[in-house]
Amino acid sequence: MPQDTRPGVVIGVDIGTTSTKAVAYDTAGRQLASHSTGYPLDNPQPGYAEQDPQRILDAVLESVRAVVTDLVEPIAGLAFSSAMHSLIGLDHGGNPVTPSVTWADSRSTRQAERLRAVPSGLALHRRTGTPIHPMAPLPKLLWFAELEPKLFDGVVHWVGIKDWVLLRLCGTLVTDHSIASATGLMDIHRLVWDTEALAIAGITDEQLPHLVATTAVLPGLTPQAAAATGLPQRTPVVVGAGDGPLANLGLGAVHPGMVACSIGTSGAMRVMVERPGVDPLGGVFCYALTEDRWVVGGAINNGGIVLKWAGDALAPELGEHAHADLVALAARAPVGSGGLIMLPYLLSERAPHWSALPRGAYVGLTHGHRREHLVRAALEGVCQQLALVLTSVRAAGNEVREIRAGGGFARSGLWRQMLADVLGLPVSFPSGHEGSSFGAALLGMQALGLIDSIDVAADLVQIEETVRPDATAAATYSSLLPLFAELYDALVPTFMSLRRLAPGLPPEPTPAPPPM
Repeated sequence: MPQDTRPGVVIGVDIGTTSTKAVAYDTAGRQLASHSTGYPLDNPQPGYAEQDPQRILDAVLESVRAVVTDLVEPIAGLAFSSAMHSLIGLDHGGNPVTPSVTWADSRSTRQAERLRAVPSGLALHRRTGTPIHPMAPLPKLLWFAELEPKLFDGVVHWVGIKDWVLLRLCGTLVTDHSIASATGLMDIHRLVWDTEALAIAGITDEQLPHLVATTAVLPGLTPQAAAATGLPQRTPVVVGAGDGPLANLGLGAVHPGMVACSIGTSGAMRVMVERPGVDPLGGVFCYALTEDRWVVGGAINNGGIVLKWAGDALAPELGEHAHADLVALAARAPVGSGGLIMLPYLLSERAPHWSALPRGAYVGLTHGHRREHLVRAALEGVCQQLALVLTSVRAAGNEVREIRAGGGFARSGLWRQMLADVLGLPVSFPSGHEGSSFGAALLGMQALGLIDSIDVAADLVQIEETVRPDATAAATYSSLLPLFAELYDALVPTFMSLRRLAPGLPPEPTPAPPPM
């Protein structure tokens, strides 16, 4: 029988906030099969955003098995991506004794603020690459130590969701440098657990998984995982990385100076660099992709969720899925929304201020403004917040030569043009790939020797459209951006007063679900 010479296929498995997607790709970048399985994000109390780890594991197994069933091509291996910043406590048997506390969980706000306020806070951020913010595992650990001390003392291992899934699939407790670089517990310059951070958290390195490269290959699946997925037990498993750095890879933004921008429900701006580091003021994160590829940037809580809020609050008659109608309404207002500025901090904010304190605000409202101005100002506010992140990326010493953007917002022509105008730079929109799952598959292909380098991503990702800024609109936004930036500092005392008064005020309305 002639030898099968078809190229190997890698299944990229992306463990997201509300679903897991498994996608099979060949070495030409073609998508061959995919399957997605959803699960809830639970909010049992205000500020909580947690999940059942077993449901996520079940979703991984279901998604992989569905793709394996659909494929006729040989499968070279699995490679993983996952949402960053999750935290799970395990017992001696590797069983969860806590839910998976996600990045969207803000219960550790006070612990984060206390840690940020001490002189060593910024040094810790610079050393670990992770802003001191309630999203990160370090403040979460402080919360458990202070509010759940008995549980905290009984935890044998603290892990992230991908670490636990790999433990169940392969029987090995490891975490990759990418996920670890988003914990606030790893020294990104030495790739070891940070002694001071561990001391602050009150844990030892023996309570954390073994650190490995993102290209580390685990030797195979347990008999139970092989049976559940339909894969041979010897199938190689590439540990993979965090979804943010892998999204850069999936967009083909793999070279220094190439920025990946994504706006889904939330948003992010990341540039690939060759050496780790953050800006002097600590406005950006720095997370690993490989030992010689890092992403510097910032995430924002308020992306497409702002448009959804605008529909619910300002134009409810348009219905729940009236995205196109809302954008058309915004298009009726002029660039700059007639001098109306919106701070889009409906779900507090992350970059570049990294604070759970701010709230949303409209400033400059006059009798002449109408719904279209309020909706457009909301969209402009999201883009202006991303522009502040880009400013911090540059402040970290990074050249910005090209921007590639993706996410649900990219379907809107108005928002594409608005982003280019606010950033004052051309923005390219790739087509056809699933971002983090494609990035995971590419990283897996490099680890398994199927491609020479992840640099091929720049050639495999096809550009659908490049939008160039309109000179007049860009000048308007350039004049408004300093006002947008200074409003945050001006309103901090008001935000603090609102939080102080909150316990004595009627409860605020039920919040929208945390961003994905």
